[in-house]
Order: sequence, then C-alpha cells, then structure tokens
Amino acid sequence: MLAHPSHLMPSGNPSIGQTGEMTTTVLVTRSVPDKVAAIGVPVFTAGAVPRAIGLSRAALIKHGFEGKPGQTLVVPSPTGPTHIAVGLGDPGRPTTAALRNAAAALVRAAGKRASLATTLADVPGVEASRAAQAVVEGALLAAYRFGGIKKEPNKTTLTELVLVVGAARANAARVGSERGQTTAAAASMARDLANTPPGYMAARHIAEKAVAVGHACGLQVEVFNRDQLAEMGCGGMLGVNAGSTEPPRMVRLTYAPRNASGHLAMVGKGVMFDSGGLSLKPSDGMITMKMDMSGAAAVLSAMSTLKALRCKTKVTGYLMCTDNMTGGGATKLGDVLTFRNGKTAEIHNTDAEGRLVLADGLSLAVEDKPDAIVDIATLTGACMVALGTKLAGVIGNNQPFIDAVRAAADTADEQVWQLPLEKAYRKLLDSNVADMRNIGGPHGGAITASLFLSEFVGDVPWAHLDIAGPMAVDADDGWLSKGATGFGTRLLIELALSFRG
Repeated sequence: MLAHPSHLMPSGNPSIGQTGEMTTTVLVTRSVPDKVAAIGVPVFTAGAVPRAIGLSRAALIKHGFEGKPGQTLVVPSPTGPTHIAVGLGDPGRPTTAALRNAAAALVRAAGKRASLATTLADVPGVEASRAAQAVVEGALLAAYRFGGIKKEPNKTTLTELVLVVGAARANAARVGSERGQTTAAAASMARDLANTPPGYMAARHIAEKAVAVGHACGLQVEVFNRDQLAEMGCGGMLGVNAGSTEPPRMVRLTYAPRNASGHLAMVGKGVMFDSGGLSLKPSDGMITMKMDMSGAAAVLSAMSTLKALRCKTKVTGYLMCTDNMTGGGATKLGDVLTFRNGKTAEIHNTDAEGRLVLADGLSLAVEDKPDAIVDIATLTGACMVALGTKLAGVIGNNQPFIDAVRAAADTADEQVWQLPLEKAYRKLLDSNVADMRNIGGPHGGAITASLFLSEFVGDVPWAHLDIAGPMAVDADDGWLSKGATGFGTRLLIELALSFRG
C-alpha cells in the first residue's frame, strides 16, 4: 500500500464544493416549528385539498394548479409562513419517485427561502422510512450548488428542512431521513468531484481524496502509481496515460464487514480529462470532458456510505484514473496494448480510451473472485444517441444480476435501459495483429464497446453501466442540478445494500 501523493492542488486552491458535506439541517417533528419561511403541502389531482393551503380546488385550478406531478403554487400569507402547494398526481398511487420529485419542486419553488417544512413524508401509501428518504434526497439534491472557483463560492440557500409527520410514522421517518442525508451527501460528493476543473482534479488529486474518504469511512485504501501499474501489466492504463504529464493512479477500496453476505466488485472509469488523444475531440465535444471520470466518482462516493448504512456485502472498488492527452509519447493509431489478463488490443481510435482502462480494472476485479462485477463509465456517445440524456444503458452477461442492477436503479430513480450483448457483433472487433481492436465500426457502438469489456470478465456475473447520457444536465431539472449529476451513485448504493452473492 502506498502513501497518498504529496502533490498539492494549484496554489490558492479553495475548498472546492465542500465535497460530500451537507450544509442543510434536517429535522423530523410532529408539528410545524415556529419561524419556518415556507411550508410545502402535498395536493393530489382529486380529493380534499388540505386546509393549510387556504384555497379551494376551484381556486387552485383558476391559478393554473391541478395537482399534477411537479406543479407548484406559492400561496403567500400575511401573518405566517408562505404555503406552497406541491402536486403529487393521482391519489392513492404515490411513489417514492413522485415524492422525490415533489420535494425537489418544492425547493425550487421556495426560491431563496432558507427554512422549509413539509408534510410530504407523511403521505399515506408509502412506508414512512422510504418516504422520508425520498423527500430528503429530492430536497437536498435540488438545493445542491457547486462551490466553484470563485472569490465568493456558490452556496445552497436551504439551511433547514423539517419533515412533519404523525406520531406513528416519526421513528421510521427519522431512520429514512438519516439514510437520505447519507445518500444525498454521497451523490453531492460525486457531483463535486466531476464538476471540479481538471487542473484541480487530476488522478493524483482524486487518489488523495480517496485516501481521506477511505480513512473517514472505514475503507481499506490502496493507491498504485505508474511504476506499479507497469509491474502489474496494466497496459491499458499506461497506454491511455502515455501522452500525459500527469501520472496515473489506480485506487483499490475495500469494505469488508464481518460475515459478509457476498462479494461485489465495482469498477469506475476515471478519465480525469479526455482530449481524445491523437484522435482529438472537437472543442464542443471536449468542454465537458472533465466529467469523464464520473464513473470513478460514483464508485468512490457510493463506497463512502457502506459502513454508515451497515451494508452486509463485501465491496471492492477500483478507480481507474488517468487523463487522455496528446503529448509526444501518446499512444498512436495502430499501436498494440497488452492488458492485465494478457489479452491485446490494436488501437484504431485513441478516443475509445475508457474501455482500455476498464479492461485492466475488470481483470484485477476478476482476480479477487467476487460474486459479481459492475462497472460504470461515461463510455460511448453511441449510448447517448440510442437512449438520450435521461437513461443509462445496462448490458451484461448474466440476466439475474442485470435484473438486480435494474431493480436498484428503480429504487434510486436513476433510470436504465437494457441493451443486448449481441455476440454476432464480436467479429467487428477482429484484428489481424492483436486479439481484438478497440472499436467496432460506425454502428452499435455501445454494444461493441460492451463486447470488448466482456473479454475481461470471464465467467463472473457482470453488468456494465454506460452513463454518458445522464452524466450532466444543462439546467436544473427536478432533483438534478445544473452540471454533473452524480448519476449512478445512489444506484450503486442500493445495489450493494441489496446484493446477495
């Protein structure tokens, strides 16, 4: 195990984003406390309108509010806190996703009001702890702001969130609230890491962060440098890093509870900045490439919660971190790289680099003999073309494990769609000089990339998450805040908590 790097971030570096730290106090009470600035009240599309709103359904409709999901109506009060009607849709069928989105809508409607109370977590039909977790996640993730590199950093305006619930639901709501704060903090950490400019978040910097997080969260942390990666035969990592002046880092994180119920491995793509290498990206395609390490950020952030949430599964995480640059030593088209498991690949496009670093990570993960492996990566534009920006693709070699990933995604409200691992396309990767080449032609790019990855998992149940589409949003949207989304963090948490080997 290596000591973490001693290099510092650029001089004068601020505390970027308060990574993973929540600045909002969350309370669970049985009554609305004095001096809250606003109260969010759930309203369905039918049935009685809560008296607290002070308006009839006819009056609400006159103001354009029908109770549909995502709708809000601010109702000022001359004597007390402002009331905000929050739409939940059809009565009798609330879901955690609806509550999460409603809480986010409430925060956005509240504007700069710093203290909010809501009865959203008291809605009947959803178990109290799950309801409270969803409401807290929605509110805190909507309130998230990246600090930025500014003299006066951006800050969330929400300082207090109060969940008002009945006595019978209070204890369970407190449990759910605490879990929601933990998962929202993890997603915020992932957002902070991905939003940070590349000069402040190279591979050595995220390795330093991983050491600090690991020590604080009960994880074993091992950091491997360039020389060690060479000794280990990680030619994919070294090939992608060859054009860079920044050294690569591979970080292995281990969470090992007593009497573990299974062993899950997580492998995250950590391309800290992706220029495309010699297959250079255009400027428009490069501007968001500080976020090409979102997979590694999700793995690190998810693993930070496992001890606090009393996860019963052993989890090993691999952060495969390097940038992809165009220096004089950069990997050339036609070069052949040899990976940890001995297989070789002819490079036909240096911008298909994520699969190269994942190949070494997956090979290492297999050697640990886990019960299953999930990798997460901003891997292909082809997946974004197929599924857009709201859905991640999931592909794998074991349907029960893929189903477990999909179930975790549903719980987290992070949408995925399964694509086929079509073996007939494998011939598109054939090479005359190596075991395969690293791209498969102009069509089916998400599938051929997955076929490439499948060469490194053997018979271990495996699922690949391609999060290129939902890694970022251009504007606030529900519980998503402008910039990096932290997509996959809460999904991985749910997967680890529910996994049984």
